[in-house]
Amino acid sequence: MADWETISALATAGGTLVLAAATFSAVRSSNRSARVAERALLAGMRPLLVPSLSTDPDQKVLWRGGRTAVVGGGRAVAVHDDGVVYLAISMRNVGSGLALVHGWSVTPSWLGAEDPRTELDAFRRQIIDLYVPAGGPGYWEGALRDADDPRHAQLVAVIEAPEMFTIDVLYGDQDGGQRTISRYVVLPASDRGWYCQIVRHWDVDRADPR
Repeated sequence: MADWETISALATAGGTLVLAAATFSAVRSSNRSARVAERALLAGMRPLLVPSLSTDPDQKVLWRGGRTAVVGGGRAVAVHDDGVVYLAISMRNVGSGLALVHGWSVTPSWLGAEDPRTELDAFRRQIIDLYVPAGGPGYWEGALRDADDPRHAQLVAVIEAPEMFTIDVLYGDQDGGQRTISRYVVLPASDRGWYCQIVRHWDVDRADPR
């Protein structure tokens, strides 16, 4: 004679097990979908800064103290005047999100893609927020005002020579995430001005693809 209580208990247990498996599968699928949606959202906000095109409009740069300069597409500024070293780069954001510049680091010589990137705590913080729109041109600017700064005299010598030097720029998306370091080399031009080239990009907040 069938033990209906036992059969009922086994059927209930089997149903519970099936329901648990279905729930686990649904949760995994939901989490996977959420991760895909998050990656898509972040990709839509991700900036990427490179030197601007020669056809891009001139950018008017304003430093603290009232110093101004105009930097053309694909060009840079490196000037020593009245004890201050003024630096600027004309940029273009080829990413899909707004770029917010956090800081910069300058090296008075060539640094290549094989050389380590600047450590985060070594960047000089931007005094004002600088934004470069997605798909559009903009600029970065900085200045060395302290004559006791070890980089000051080195940059003065490089500018007067003139010789190439390197700038690492730290930036992220509009929320301050997805930080990236882009390395630019600034080279003297035949017209006694300066132009720049991109060397490498490093991802800070996610796995670097290289």
